[in-house]
Order: sequence, then C-alpha cells, then structure tokens
Amino acid sequence: MEAASHSVTVEDCKKISATAIDSVDGFSPSQITLSYSGGRIIIAGGGLKIVNFSKARGNFMDTGTINGVKYAAKGVNFKQKLFK
Repeated sequence: MEAASHSVTVEDCKKISATAIDSVDGFSPSQITLSYSGGRIIIAGGGLKIVNFSKARGNFMDTGTINGVKYAAKGVNFKQKLFK
C-alpha cells in the first residue's frame, strides 16, 4: 500500500500549512504534534494557534511564531533511539 503524499509549507515563520494530516495528537502554544501516514510532524514555536484542521480533507493550518519543524518516523520508540 502506497503512503499518501503530503506537503508542509512555512510562510515567513508565521504561518504553516500541511496536507494529508491524519490527526492533531498534541497542542500547546509552544508545540503542536501532527500524525500523517509516515509518522509524526512536530511544530515548535511560540503563540501557536490552530486556524484550520479538516480530518476529512487532511488539511491543517496554524499561525504563530514557527521556530522549527521536525519529522519523527513511524515505529521508532524511545528505547530504539536510546540504545541505537
């Protein structure tokens, strides 16, 4: 089975949008965790606010100060990272 193609776009470090998002797993004003078919996307920043999320379409949009975007592969747990 082929994974859905996704994209992440950051505009002027103040707005981020993503496609093919399955769920929002965690949210705080400093970090948002998203799930997609390949794993997780972690957005770090300040004053983060979810503007739009459509589970049916997989679209996500956020505003705030974006300091970083990190991908975490699916199936990698803490023990695997620790004892690598």
